[in-house]
Amino acid sequence: MMSDKGYYGQYGGSYIPEILFSSQQQIQQAFDEARQDPDFLQALHHEWQTYSGRPTPVTHCQRLSDKLGGAQIYLKREDLNHSGAHKMNNVIGQGLLVKRMGKRRVIAETGAGQHGVATALVAARLGLECTVYMGAKDVARQYPNVFWMRQLGATVVPVTTGSQTLKDALDEALRDWSASYEDSHYLIGTACGCAPFPEMVSFFQSVIGQESRTQMPVLAGQLPDKVYACVGGGSNACGMFLPFVDDQNVELVGVEAGGKSHAPGEHSIRLSDGLGSFGIAQGYATQFLQDENGQLSETHSIAAGLDYVGVSPILAHLAEEGRVTMTYAQDDAVIEAARMLMMHEGIIPALESSHALAAAIADAPMLDKDTHLLVTLSGRGDKDIFNMATAIRDDAFPTFLQEFCQNYAQTEEGEV
Repeated sequence: MMSDKGYYGQYGGSYIPEILFSSQQQIQQAFDEARQDPDFLQALHHEWQTYSGRPTPVTHCQRLSDKLGGAQIYLKREDLNHSGAHKMNNVIGQGLLVKRMGKRRVIAETGAGQHGVATALVAARLGLECTVYMGAKDVARQYPNVFWMRQLGATVVPVTTGSQTLKDALDEALRDWSASYEDSHYLIGTACGCAPFPEMVSFFQSVIGQESRTQMPVLAGQLPDKVYACVGGGSNACGMFLPFVDDQNVELVGVEAGGKSHAPGEHSIRLSDGLGSFGIAQGYATQFLQDENGQLSETHSIAAGLDYVGVSPILAHLAEEGRVTMTYAQDDAVIEAARMLMMHEGIIPALESSHALAAAIADAPMLDKDTHLLVTLSGRGDKDIFNMATAIRDDAFPTFLQEFCQNYAQTEEGEV
């Protein structure tokens, strides 16, 4: 699927300043060698198992399925990873690669904060310096994760330019890398950016789909009929989908952030409904939300991790080829899906993951009871407590706490 220049069809590639070329080539060579090295792979699996807690289970949602009256819903429980999300899979892999290359510092960008926390955790474990860039708006709505990053020894830099979200954090991280590449590694958290990052992140995240292909026949007697994953940048979706790509009887469904509406700035839909367009930015070619002059647009999602203007070139290609079906879920449906899972299964999902869940919940009543739907539960919802409480407007949620949720990160550093 990929050419030797890092392309997936017309998407991908490497559009970077000349100053970064040697660093990029070093990463490419180190990755190519590491994934063929039995000792590296053994160390990777050892850390996954003994530090992060893999393999994660698949859970059958019997009560939720009965409530919907149609297909059987299963969850791949990436929320049970150490740090509460799938992000740990990739961060452990790249962290070991950093040690292999002899570098001392990692740079990361984060939206929901899950990748930032995972990077800070692994940096502490491996003895690496860590700087995390995060949009100021995301610092505000995900401050619990910011607090933990700082306690882990990471430097968290609020980005106050542009829309103050993930897009802008990524820009700042690229600037840092350009100035510090000799001793720093840009630990990209999603399957975007210049080659080899889309391929590398997908390689480390593919453990999700590989485990699922083994677990579903044991639990359900067959591979799933449909597999769902939320799509921001695309790391959890690539990780789940790629091991299933050759299983033509398995439908792959990517779910983007429908936000509030289709109006500009009120959603993060790149691949559904033709709202994105081809462009080159942030080191790679993909479908971006942009205006007629090629200027990147503002985005919105109730889930900070999906609030991104671009998308993985791998997913853009698979969607263009028709192998992945793209759809979206709007904020209200996402909140309702999260509440249904909590009420019927006792599982608290991240708002990002709840997008995939919302799509499965919408499909399930229209399908036979012997249809099996597998949803990638990419993260847990602890980080979303303030956003959820504000969105639900629960009368039991005290007014002073509602005000706190809206105002708890007003200073430049995002602290009360």
